[in-house]
Amino acid sequence: MSLNAPPTPQESGDIDRQESSGLEGARLRPRGSNHVGMRQFNERVVLQALRLQGSAAKADLARLTGLTAQTIGLITTRLEEDGLVIRQERVRGRIGQPSVPLTLNPDGAFSIGIKVGRRSTDWLLVDFTGQVRRRLSISYGFPHAPTLLPLIGEQLRELQRGLGELAPRLVGVGVAAPFVMGGWHKLLGLSATESENWNQIDLAHEVRAMTDLPVSFARDTAAASVAELVAGRGRDLKSFLYLFVDTFVGGGLVINSHPHAGVHGNAGAVASLPLPGPGRGIPTQLIRHASLWELEERFERLGLERKAAYDDRALDGPFAEPTQAWLQQAAQALAHAVISGTAFLDLDAVVIDGSLGARLLTALIEQTRLALAGYDWEGLWPPTLHPGSIGSDARALGGALLPLHAHFAPDPDLFLKV
Repeated sequence: MSLNAPPTPQESGDIDRQESSGLEGARLRPRGSNHVGMRQFNERVVLQALRLQGSAAKADLARLTGLTAQTIGLITTRLEEDGLVIRQERVRGRIGQPSVPLTLNPDGAFSIGIKVGRRSTDWLLVDFTGQVRRRLSISYGFPHAPTLLPLIGEQLRELQRGLGELAPRLVGVGVAAPFVMGGWHKLLGLSATESENWNQIDLAHEVRAMTDLPVSFARDTAAASVAELVAGRGRDLKSFLYLFVDTFVGGGLVINSHPHAGVHGNAGAVASLPLPGPGRGIPTQLIRHASLWELEERFERLGLERKAAYDDRALDGPFAEPTQAWLQQAAQALAHAVISGTAFLDLDAVVIDGSLGARLLTALIEQTRLALAGYDWEGLWPPTLHPGSIGSDARALGGALLPLHAHFAPDPDLFLKV
């Protein structure tokens, strides 16, 4: 797409048309994200238990939360009345009275995640269980702000209209984008003017002007780490360094099941990590060694299609040789990031994901393991490498999870308040 041409959205999937059990037009009761009363806090604890367990009877909820059976009864009744929880089929065949499991109502609440990137923008409509119900996407060479900003509002309103009578159950919008969209403009081949135009834009402010809904903002790869924490590997891993390989590589940090933002919301920004090199000049940064932009450049120099860097063609035919060279370079750079992070943070896990194809991700992780084996680990405990479980949707999904957790999670630190 030309920088000046209006992007054409491509839509995949449609919102499930489910019976809403009397939820039409029903607005959710406010559940504040900063000062939560005890009753609201206990509600959030019960909702979180159901989110983690999938379903549970009242007796199990009492055991899991430490609340009394009477309190659980009052809370679940209120949550059912609010349409956030639904009953499942009665379970028979066990000792004692048959139990009725409760589970989250997918139609109980919705949020929208918007990922604004250097090569594409995605909008996701996510339901109360974290499932993607509708997706809109556009791609471009680099975003043209006067074209893209109005489209963000149009697509946001389109997703809201698509909810129909359930629209009042939309609790917020989460935006995930690079802190500095115009950063590394020379690497991208952009002029200083193009770069500065984007750097002057307050994206969160722009989106807030487009809607009456609450708007959260997070750095794109930090939002992706939230998605992995909540909907992926974070169910089993308590602390991990998160690396996301995209047009530009980036990362995030999770410590004790909490996203760690840092003073400026920039923790885990591995793109700027200096790498040792020959000579005594200024070290180059990780971004120049482990980004898919570098693989795109290799393809273009050979007259090959740049977009193949993002799918499984990268390992086949004429793409295979430049890809193998990039894999060795990228793996060495990621290994340096892993051992540096391990030395400072003493983490036992690293999650690697990205917008690249599944086969290329597997090959990159294996090459990174081989590169790590060549380091001197004396005095350190080597971490385990894990593939990410979400892929290219991670940033938009993380954005969508921010308002859901701001509204319903018992721990307000779970969303990134930068």
